[in-house]
Amino acid sequence: MPGVRRAGAAEHAEHVNEAAGLLEAGMPTAEAARELAARLGCSQRQARRYVALAAEAGGVEVPDEAVVFTVRLPVRLAAAVREHARGSGRTISSVVAQAVEEFLGRAHGGRAGRCR
Repeated sequence: MPGVRRAGAAEHAEHVNEAAGLLEAGMPTAEAARELAARLGCSQRQARRYVALAAEAGGVEVPDEAVVFTVRLPVRLAAAVREHARGSGRTISSVVAQAVEEFLGRAHGGRAGRCR
């Protein structure tokens, strides 16, 4: 459909969080969907989806913006990463991001949380 675009992951999370805020403020589900559709300029059907997700999960984490970062790895290590990602049902990017965050956390004195 021309002119129709999908929300990216961060935008989707922000919309769900906005819906969660409306629900937390005590707004009834149907009214929250109408209000959200008006605020976001989306269909009421899509707004109901955001509200349903918010009702189910509450707020969701807004993912960090991603960038392509190319590295060279030994063949055996790259194969092990692919195998682990496939076996765990995750993407290679999420496996590598978690590993690098854990490594940097240990390298910086065991600080918990995301490295910046």
